[in-house]
Amino acid sequence: MLRTLLIVGTGGFIGSALRYLVQVVTEKALTSTFPWGTFIVNVVGSFIIGIVYALSEEGNLISPEWRMFLAVGICGGFTTFSAFTYNNLNLLKDNSLYYLLWNIGGSLFFGILAVYLGIILIRSIL
Repeated sequence: MLRTLLIVGTGGFIGSALRYLVQVVTEKALTSTFPWGTFIVNVVGSFIIGIVYALSEEGNLISPEWRMFLAVGICGGFTTFSAFTYNNLNLLKDNSLYYLLWNIGGSLFFGILAVYLGIILIRSIL
């Protein structure tokens, strides 16, 4: 159990640091009411988790430890559902209904699409 906690925790640290870097770079590059940084990490994280699960399902190409490190640790630290909901609350408070609906709908649609594309990518390679 301690080993698994260390594996997940290390991945979570890496994922959180990457999320912070994406947020900083995105905020500098794009000045917008729309929370692009959160949107990007959620879609990219969904794509990565699709790849990880496809690799683990297709002949066990990655070990359970690597799956925990990548999916639970890195993707869990990288993706930002709590930030997603906070951004949506702020968009709602700002009466930015267009951006609110785009963020909710786009995150769900592109997140699901990214998971699917990650799985398709790995299946096409293997």
